[in-house]
Amino acid sequence: MDMDDAAPVETQTTAPLSQAELNVLTDQLIEKLKTVFDPEIPVDIYELGLIYKVDVSDDKDVAIDMTLTAPGCPVAGEMPGWVEDAVREIPEIRSCKVELVFDPPWDPSRMSDEAKLQLNMF
Repeated sequence: MDMDDAAPVETQTTAPLSQAELNVLTDQLIEKLKTVFDPEIPVDIYELGLIYKVDVSDDKDVAIDMTLTAPGCPVAGEMPGWVEDAVREIPEIRSCKVELVFDPPWDPSRMSDEAKLQLNMF
């Protein structure tokens, strides 16, 4: 068998996600991210502005960059796992990988108005 007859390595091509599919997944992702709370602050990580980036591939692999309110946060090692577990509850998601990043550093200006209201910061 010569190389010209070899089966292509990538046999299944994934169709790009439509904008509608992406919108639905985005809503589901936000809903799940809002179930994860910073244990020291009674506000979810999405409203706190701890989620810096969420990428969804055409294969529905999710990559999230997030930070913490403080680098010395006692749950620093656990929180990415909580986020991965929450995102994996979405049946369509194939995988989820969460990276902790500290650049740019988090500050309260990243919080939503809802979070500021909850913490009486207005």
